Amino acid sequence: MDSHPEYLEALWNDLLSRELERIRKAFYSLDPPSQVIVLAHLQRMLSESGWQPEQRLSARAALQTLEKQSDQEE
Repeated sequence: MDSHPEYLEALWNDLLSRELERIRKAFYSLDPPSQVIVLAHLQRMLSESGWQPEQRLSARAALQTLEKQSDQEE
């Protein structure tokens, strides 16, 4: 995963956009180890306290989008 702040901000903006294509494009632009990190972070956003309700909704939307995509690939 690129560590430039602008890149990371844009990546997370896309991942949390609640827009199917933006989520998919951002996620699949990452290498597999980075994808694992992103999925773990999205899961933490749902399970840990301290996240705003809107952030949780966005994380849930991203996870649902990515789960649907992986179901279609099987």
